[in-house]
Amino acid sequence: MHFFAILNNRRGQRYLDQTGDLERAAIAFERAIRRAEDWSVPWYNLGLVHKLQRRWPESLDCNLRAAALDPTDQAAWWNAGIAATALSEWFTARQAWESFGITLPPGEGEIVMRLGLTPIRLNPSANGEVVWCQRIDPARAIIRNVPLPSSGYRYSDLLLHDGAPNGSRMLRGEEVPVFDAIQLLRASPYRTYAVRVRAGSAEDVQALAEQAENHDFGIEDWDTIRRLCVSCSVGNPGSHAAPPQYAERQVVELAIAARSDEDLRRLLIDWASAHPASEMIDITLLAPGAGPTS
Repeated sequence: MHFFAILNNRRGQRYLDQTGDLERAAIAFERAIRRAEDWSVPWYNLGLVHKLQRRWPESLDCNLRAAALDPTDQAAWWNAGIAATALSEWFTARQAWESFGITLPPGEGEIVMRLGLTPIRLNPSANGEVVWCQRIDPARAIIRNVPLPSSGYRYSDLLLHDGAPNGSRMLRGEEVPVFDAIQLLRASPYRTYAVRVRAGSAEDVQALAEQAENHDFGIEDWDTIRRLCVSCSVGNPGSHAAPPQYAERQVVELAIAARSDEDLRRLLIDWASAHPASEMIDITLLAPGAGPTS
């Protein structure tokens, strides 16, 4: 291996790992490639830099070159799959995932699978809210919680996510990995509302939740949100004390995702008429950056 190729590759890794200087890292890896074009490692590293920069055409090209030089490089195939998915280049995405070892449904075009629920961390470099999502292929998932508006995300957003586990959560008694979101691929048509209700009983509020879910609204009890330190968030925070029952709290603030004001009001009117001991107090449309008021 050419000495200067090794030197520049190591220099690029230092920029990448120690300082986070992506521009200098890219320059160093490009210099390594010029010295040793048939060495897969700097091609992969340059593809990783472009992935972090969200430069998907460049990332795809570099990872495919790395994989062509070393077909056993699973990380290169994975990042090629992510880049191809971000670009909706489904033929190449299928090739990458299958080369990685994933069995895909037969066919051509967009990949749609049923991979179950998975927790995904929104804004992993900032506030890092973890939400449950419906995973539809190895790198895409649809948000099924109602995220806090401060996250900038909404119920039913389609996300591109990474494949490296970064913590875990429990799902039906099983530990499942948390993945980090990379970017929004398709914005949701839903809006996020804060709805305050006076709870006649826990059963009344549970009925509202079931009615909302049956009619494809998102709904959350924001009083159950836990604020975690970084070490707990990237680990497994385990069990926690249950929140007070609805009747004990009397006024409950719910987050509801609806497509329109009219749809939400119709839902609440129907619910209130069937549960006269409970009532809706007020509705607030939340702008990005807002959050629970109580």
